[in-house]
Amino acid sequence: MPVGYRCPRRRAFTLVELLVVIAIIAVCLGMVLPAVQRVRAAAARTKCTSNLRQIVLALHAYHDAQGSLPPGCSYLNGKSPQPHMSWLTRLLPYVEQEALWQRSLSAFMQNKFFETPPHFAICERVVPAYVCPMDPKAQQPQVFPDFTMAFTDYLGVWGTNRRQRDGVLFLDSNVRISDITDGTSNTLMVGERPPSADGVLGWWYAGWGQVQDGSAEMVLGVAEWNDGPQYRGCPRGPYSFSPGQLSNQCDTFHFWSLHPGGANFAYADGSVHFLSYSADSVMPALATRGGGEVVTVP
Repeated sequence: MPVGYRCPRRRAFTLVELLVVIAIIAVCLGMVLPAVQRVRAAAARTKCTSNLRQIVLALHAYHDAQGSLPPGCSYLNGKSPQPHMSWLTRLLPYVEQEALWQRSLSAFMQNKFFETPPHFAICERVVPAYVCPMDPKAQQPQVFPDFTMAFTDYLGVWGTNRRQRDGVLFLDSNVRISDITDGTSNTLMVGERPPSADGVLGWWYAGWGQVQDGSAEMVLGVAEWNDGPQYRGCPRGPYSFSPGQLSNQCDTFHFWSLHPGGANFAYADGSVHFLSYSADSVMPALATRGGGEVVTVP
């Protein structure tokens, strides 16, 4: 380097230029993050649809093997070998969970009350096909003082409400596909509803529901009533298909989801459709198996 040569001084960013760069980055992030969230939400909804499709196909496989759909909740006035067992538990062999099904049968043979030690290792098990990926609460079981329970986001459609057994999955139901005279493409079989805010309703394995009938537990009417003694702080109903919140205990009495605008439902023909909340007015017609209604879904 020649004697006396001076390197050119590097020009630094001015404060204005720095602020402009930060502003540009902020704008870019503001455009990218919502797009990423939308992609994640779409992927979760697709996975949720896939779960419901697997469940409804399992219901048809059960029907082919047993001659009817499973009971929504088993009781038979206390004479059932598996009292309060969920229809989801009976589907275990048809969702690649044969070993878990055999353990369930063994547990009920040891003790018919599901809140006892023979059942603990089963009822705390999260079954991936039974939970929506949008629901963080259902991803983990809830610990209670004496036991731990895992949840489901997919409830069988009782029908109109627990006072009318006009759907396909309800207490001690024994419905055949041929009994669905409204047409399988016009009849709901399974829909979305996250677990209750207190974690007491929404167990997949077994449960009492409102009044030992499984309602609001693993089966639910589309215009359900709050008939249980434990939630007198909530309106009696009937409830409607509308948005809900994980923190609102009263939202346990109606179908809803964490997907924007509506929820996924499986039909008796094996198809799965996303219904917007604007479909509330036709939900009672869609929920009945033999009401004879003509339905046009919004």
